[in-house]
Amino acid sequence: MSDTDAHPETRLVMLIDDEPAQSRLISAIAARDGWRTIVAGDAETAIAMLGTREGMQLSAILLDQWVPGDDACSLIAELKERRPALPILMLTTSASPLLAVEAMRAGASDYLVKPISPERLMEALRTVTTREAPRNELAPLTEKMSASLDFDAMIGTAPKFRTALAQAAKAARGHGHSLIEGESGTGKEMLMRAMHAASPRSKFPLRIINIASVPPNSIESVLFGHEPNAFPGAFDRQIGALQHCDGGTLVLDEIDRLPTVLQERLYDTLESGIVRPVGAAHGFRVDVRILSASNLPIDQLVGAQHFEAALAEKLAATRITLPPLRERNGDIPALTRHFLGRIGDQPGLKNLSVSDGALSLLAAYDWPGNVRQLQSVLFRAAVYCEGNSLTAESFPQLSEMLGETDGASAATSHEGVGIMLYTEDGNLRPLEEIEADVIRLAIGHYRGRMTEVARRLGIGRSTLYRKLSDLGIDNAA
Repeated sequence: MSDTDAHPETRLVMLIDDEPAQSRLISAIAARDGWRTIVAGDAETAIAMLGTREGMQLSAILLDQWVPGDDACSLIAELKERRPALPILMLTTSASPLLAVEAMRAGASDYLVKPISPERLMEALRTVTTREAPRNELAPLTEKMSASLDFDAMIGTAPKFRTALAQAAKAARGHGHSLIEGESGTGKEMLMRAMHAASPRSKFPLRIINIASVPPNSIESVLFGHEPNAFPGAFDRQIGALQHCDGGTLVLDEIDRLPTVLQERLYDTLESGIVRPVGAAHGFRVDVRILSASNLPIDQLVGAQHFEAALAEKLAATRITLPPLRERNGDIPALTRHFLGRIGDQPGLKNLSVSDGALSLLAAYDWPGNVRQLQSVLFRAAVYCEGNSLTAESFPQLSEMLGETDGASAATSHEGVGIMLYTEDGNLRPLEEIEADVIRLAIGHYRGRMTEVARRLGIGRSTLYRKLSDLGIDNAA
C-alpha cells in the first residue's frame, strides 16, 4: 500500500528541481502542511512522471526555473497542455515582472521569488489547490510590483481611510512607536514604509520582519542577535534587527504572532533601551523606532491573555486602523486606475483603460483579500487582456460568482460608480451624456429639491432648468 493510500488526506506535489539540498528543504516544508513530494530532476522526467500512477494523483507542480532555463515557459505550456487543471507554481531568483508575465501566459498559477519563506510557499500551495476558494482569477498572487514609499501612493478618499493616513503622517514626523491594525491585504506594510520614508529617521536603517515567516526557534536571534556558541549551531556572531536598526526603524509585521516569552523580552528592551544578544554578557544601548502591524485587534488579544498588555501599550503610542476595502468601496475606481497605470509600466504589459461595466462588477465584490487581492486580480486580467481595455468580460469568474442580476444590483448600491465615464470599448462617453447622468443622479439624490440640486451642482436654478430642457431631462426623473 502506498503512502497516499495509507493517508488519504495527504496531497501530492511534484517538484521539478535538480538541486538535492533544495529538494530536501522544500519537501520538509511541504510535509508540515500535509504534502508528500515527488521530485523530478529534469523536464523529460517530469513529463514522463505525469503518466504514472503517482502523476495522476498530483494536486500541484512546483517548477524551479533553473532546471529548464530559458525553456521554462515552454515546459509550463507543455505541462498545462497535458494536464490543464493542474496548478503550476514557478520558483525563481529573478524578480523580473516580464518573467512573471511570460510564465503566467504560459499557464503558471503563480510566480514565487526565492528565497521564499515556508509560510509564503504553503500559502501559495493552499491558494491554488483549495476547492472552496475561487480558482485562478481571484486567487491572490505573490507581489509582482515593488511597493511605493510615499503617502501619495496611498489612494483613497473614504473618511476612515483618510483619517488613518492623517494619523500616520502626523506620527511619522515624531519618534514614537506606532501600531497599525487591519485585515490582511489592507496596506499595512505599505503604510509603514511610507511612515519611515516621511520620518526624521528616513536616512537611517529600515528592516522589515514578518514574525509569521520566521521559524519560531529563530525569532529570538533574528530580533536580539546572538554570540558565538550561544546555543548548538551558533558558530558565528549575529547582529539582531534591534541593534542593526539603531537610529532607524524596525517594522514588525504580524506582531500578534510573537511568542509570549519574547513579548516580555521586547518590552524590557524598549523600556530600558538596551538590547542583549543571546549568550552575551553585556548589552548595547539602542535608539530604535518600532512600527508594528497586526491582522487582529491587539486589545482582543490582550483581553484573551494572548498578548502582553504592557508591550501593547508601549507599541501603540499611536494606534492606526486601516479599514477593509469593503468599507471604502467608493475608492475602487480610483484604485483600479492607479493599479492599471502601475501595471502598464511593467515590462511585457501595456497601459489599459477600464470600462464602467468592469468597475461596477469590481465594486460589487466584497474583496476578502482587500487591496492586495484587487491588485492581483487586475494584474492577472492585464496579463491575459488582448485588447486595450478591461471590460466585465475580463473577469468571468467574478461575474459567475456574483451572478449577472446580483452583480448589477450590488454595483448600483455602491457610491462612486453611479456615473459611467467610459464605453465598453474603453473610450470616454460624450460630455453631454455624462452631464445628463450627473444631473439625473443629483435630482434623485436630493429627491427632486431643485434649489438644493442647483446649489450642489454650483449653478443657478434658471441654468439648471435650461439644461434640463436642452438635455431632454424630465425634472421628475
